[in-house]
Amino acid sequence: MIEKTVCELFAGVGGFRLGLEHAAPDWTTVWANQWEPGKKRQDAFDCYCKHFGRLPNHVNKDISTIDKSTIPDHNLLVGGFPCQDYSVARTGAAGINGKKGVLWWQIREILETKKAPFVLLENVDRLLKSPSNQRGRDFGVMLACLDQLGYSVEWRVVNAADYGFAQRRRRTFIFAYRNDTTYGKTTDPYTHQEILNQKGFFANTFPIEQTQDIMASHLASEDLVALSDSFMCEFGNAGYMHKSSIATAKVIPIHETPTKLKDIMQHDVPEKYYLTDEKMEKWTYLKGAKKIERTAKNGHKYIFSEGPIAFPDPTDCPARTMLTSESTTNRSTHVVEDLDTHRLRLLTPLEAERIQGFDDNWTDTGMSERFRYFCMGNALVVGAVERMGNSLNLIFEKEFPV
Repeated sequence: MIEKTVCELFAGVGGFRLGLEHAAPDWTTVWANQWEPGKKRQDAFDCYCKHFGRLPNHVNKDISTIDKSTIPDHNLLVGGFPCQDYSVARTGAAGINGKKGVLWWQIREILETKKAPFVLLENVDRLLKSPSNQRGRDFGVMLACLDQLGYSVEWRVVNAADYGFAQRRRRTFIFAYRNDTTYGKTTDPYTHQEILNQKGFFANTFPIEQTQDIMASHLASEDLVALSDSFMCEFGNAGYMHKSSIATAKVIPIHETPTKLKDIMQHDVPEKYYLTDEKMEKWTYLKGAKKIERTAKNGHKYIFSEGPIAFPDPTDCPARTMLTSESTTNRSTHVVEDLDTHRLRLLTPLEAERIQGFDDNWTDTGMSERFRYFCMGNALVVGAVERMGNSLNLIFEKEFPV
């Protein structure tokens, strides 16, 4: 059997797992962790267990408290982790540590302990530009950590709508592989340009127009503290790192016909989702252009301005990026014209699930309706993971032959 064993971190309601299992049923999750800090109810974990079983290897604990050696061996580590401050400091005899609570260091510790051959991670697109006063430092620290552990890395910012999905959601995906794998040895002879344009994981999964405009950089990864203090890089939306050498570029996707919002909308929607007349003025204000005088902490007055946002949202194109605040009285919440009544309303939880590519009523597992939206705002596009899973299927067939 091909050893498609997975460790899923920050599992949420199971988007990575569902996408991989859509790509092939023989992906086996040997360990999964989901923990919502500061909450008595662990609704996301309960939803995960409702679909995948309440098993001993489904763990609802703070990942920082877990002995990483107790995690089963696995061939693929996956997870969507938060964008945080990855600055590094030297802490005496304890060595080098990032800020307490930053989850990247938990990923690094697991990779150091378990040495997974392959890694697939997801983060927000701003990761590549953080922090604002030292652009690229945070991602540079991550690349340096992976380089030290013997991995090569590809990354790509993927807008799901560019590849046929129902949401204009931009996320950074990171694919890393150990240099001593069969795949690593196979890709070793390729140039950085060949990896980015044709031969790499993302070029095969999410095709792009060929680019020659590639910027080169280098990591001094032997000293994370020095790198954290001084490293800067204008990372493009695609890139490749191999043995401390970086190539990055701004690439253009080969667009596929996207799914329109109206194609996934429900009929016969209950009355509670419709906007009431008394709230229409509030919604019109939130969605409209504004110029507001504000005062900074130092007393300086300035004008805050923002442009209008479509009201209602157009339904003949993909949805905007869905946030965790979806369904609240908020500028970012989708308001659509109902297909049947032509009245304005909010999206339903089921429509939010469809926008992310989950099965209908995936989160209807006992959590509040508000939290169903929250989970979808936190989730990833399942179909995008399925496409990456299909590419991984081909890699694993050669890596772990029957």
